[in-house]
Amino acid sequence: MKLEGNCMTTAMGIMPHRDLEKALQLALSLDIPFWPQLPRLSFYEDMYVQLLEHFPGISLDPERRLVRFSLEQFYMDLEEYTAHWDDQSYFSLSPRYSAVYHRFLEQDLSRYRYIRGQSIGPVSFGLKILDADQKPMIYYDEVREIIFDFVARKLQAQYRELQAVHAAPFVWVDEPGLEMIFMAFTGYTGEKAAADYRTFLQTFPGPKGVHLCGNPDWSFLLNLELDILSIDVLARGHIFTRYREEIKNFLDRGGIISWGITPTLAEEFRQENVDSMARQLEELWAYLGEGGISRRQILRQAWLAPARCCLLNQEEDDTVERSFQMLRALSRRFQAEL
Repeated sequence: MKLEGNCMTTAMGIMPHRDLEKALQLALSLDIPFWPQLPRLSFYEDMYVQLLEHFPGISLDPERRLVRFSLEQFYMDLEEYTAHWDDQSYFSLSPRYSAVYHRFLEQDLSRYRYIRGQSIGPVSFGLKILDADQKPMIYYDEVREIIFDFVARKLQAQYRELQAVHAAPFVWVDEPGLEMIFMAFTGYTGEKAAADYRTFLQTFPGPKGVHLCGNPDWSFLLNLELDILSIDVLARGHIFTRYREEIKNFLDRGGIISWGITPTLAEEFRQENVDSMARQLEELWAYLGEGGISRRQILRQAWLAPARCCLLNQEEDDTVERSFQMLRALSRRFQAEL
């Protein structure tokens, strides 16, 4: 599936809402809708917890909102896991782990060019979940192999379910942990991650996308066989665009960049408007133009999104909703050039 950019709008999955229907309608207001992840609605709607269903070695404490991994329990559960390798329903996201996802699948989505799903990615998942000694489970070689296999199977199940309701779905993975693996203190190196990720992408269903709000090794990501790279350019654009040669190669291969630009923090939002957001993108794109990347190519292979998801916002839903409004206006401005 060759993806179209054309400054269509989308957004990250995590939203601050406690009202399922309100969040869903907001997600459906964009050009590329998605099913929201609402951790304030339920412990099970957290993007990390959603992926834990049937992962071996996991214990949950919903009351205290705690997750724990046990290597001993992992080996005890592994036989059951391998027995379900070919069972798609075993890897499906159940209503308990996302009521929002199942409401999304019930919608009439026929008017949209694309629809999107998402999951936490294998690196972030493996770094986040700790054992009793505070050791990330991805540090265990035998567990890491299962992590990548498990996430791939969860993505494949989700993709097939989205495909059942729409002709052009895709999923992407959220990977905040990719920023950490290039730091000296991590026990999981960038070299290992590069090798693991290339293998993982071979199992990735449909268009391959990664989203992150941090500041990783951009060369690493731009040189992976990705179709979509979603980033926070409001905070990171001045760094990201310095990789002009890699960005040009990524776009020449047909890649889509989702430019996260509209603010979701109340204090940021009060300082910005559509004109200021447009100027920031213009400056970034002009710099890329100096490196031989045409404005037309950038626009035709661009999606626009809020800069990031935000759960630590005093104004909660309101700022995010106004960010979506600004995003739609910004999109219309640039689409007028196409």
